[in-house]
Amino acid sequence: MLKGFYHIFKHIRFTVLFYRAVFALILLFILSFLFPFLSDFAFAALFGLIFIAFADAWLLFRNKDPLVSQRQARYQRLSNGDINDIELTVNSGYAFKIKLRIIDEVPAQFQLRDFLISTDLNPGESKKFSYQLRPLERGEYHFGITNLFVSTSLNLTERHIRSSAPLMMPAYPSFIKLRHYELLAISNRLSDPGIKKIRKVGHSTEFEQIKEYVRGDDVRKINWKATARRSELMLNHFRDEKAQQVYCVIDMGRIMKMPFEGLSLLDYAINSSLVIGHVAWAKQDKPGVIGFAEKPLFTVNADRKGNQLLRLQETLYNARTNFEESNYENLLMHVRHKINQRSLLMLYTNFETLSGLRRQLKYIRKMATQHLVVIVFFENTELKNLLTRKPDDTFGIYEQTIAQKFDYEKHQITRELQQYGILWVYTSPQHLTVNTLNKYLEIKTRGLI
Repeated sequence: MLKGFYHIFKHIRFTVLFYRAVFALILLFILSFLFPFLSDFAFAALFGLIFIAFADAWLLFRNKDPLVSQRQARYQRLSNGDINDIELTVNSGYAFKIKLRIIDEVPAQFQLRDFLISTDLNPGESKKFSYQLRPLERGEYHFGITNLFVSTSLNLTERHIRSSAPLMMPAYPSFIKLRHYELLAISNRLSDPGIKKIRKVGHSTEFEQIKEYVRGDDVRKINWKATARRSELMLNHFRDEKAQQVYCVIDMGRIMKMPFEGLSLLDYAINSSLVIGHVAWAKQDKPGVIGFAEKPLFTVNADRKGNQLLRLQETLYNARTNFEESNYENLLMHVRHKINQRSLLMLYTNFETLSGLRRQLKYIRKMATQHLVVIVFFENTELKNLLTRKPDDTFGIYEQTIAQKFDYEKHQITRELQQYGILWVYTSPQHLTVNTLNKYLEIKTRGLI
């Protein structure tokens, strides 16, 4: 019995209507001192309020498990930078109509302090409610319980029901966009989002097998050693080269912490790297990834194993910058040690000044002697906004002049890279994936690797 009363007092809440009724009773008792005939009405109203409140509470607490709620998401993880739909399902076990308020304890990273869903539920009714979350950083997101506040039509008391156990959902790099590009790659429709078709110049082949010579075959491919052994003409058969190594090399130094629309440049680079990895896989290439800052932080060797794409996701989903200065000399030594055949290196980094590029250019040029290096760096969109804005005063003119200087240096960086024969992608963060994918397909089509 005592345990039951403790349970009721622990989970009962009095509504605003109840406190208003109590306030009215207090005024009535005060007036009864001036007008004694109001005393009987005040006591009658007091006992009536107590009786109705007890009856209201009894209706709410007579069922042991009156409401059942369940929290669901479309995927078992959150997609970083994308809109994620979360669904709440509530089943009513009451035999009468109820009023319901739902407060879901969303992860602290979202800072949603005004979350509230209000509705009515008919007897035995089940309803679904949905809300959307957009994570802006990768990692773990911890959901708390779902708080259900239920009341009757009298609305004097409220029962607090705790439902939906705490849940942890990891936020992975944008796999929603990833699936979009993966489907386009499989269906050969990558030109739809603006990805250009490039005329093929030359071709790159690899040995497949030795077969018998058939009239019309290219006599330059005759294998004379095999011909001597078999006493008949044998021919080397080649096919277009596949299974080329494609590495996304991600700079994780402090320069990649710069934010854009809530996401850091590192997040954009990781999202793009996964898209490149999945498309490379669909194109029969071997995707891999390297993360570096002051020293190499992680490496996933380029491969075509069945779990390669999962390895890329698991490696990148919780990768963070450590705010160190990026060391390209250590990166050069690491690449020479780890990658023993010519590969495509998509280097995601950022250079704000020409002097910043020149400090690292000698190491990039040495990497470019053994591999095909593509420098991917970012356009400063804030500078673009400043350049297009009309200055209002002298200070605005000074700002715009400095912005023009930095914008000019960005274009100087592209010319410097072009001078040394290094490929580059200069793009805004929101167009990073499409522009980088364009460059990869262009390289594949031209047979540069």
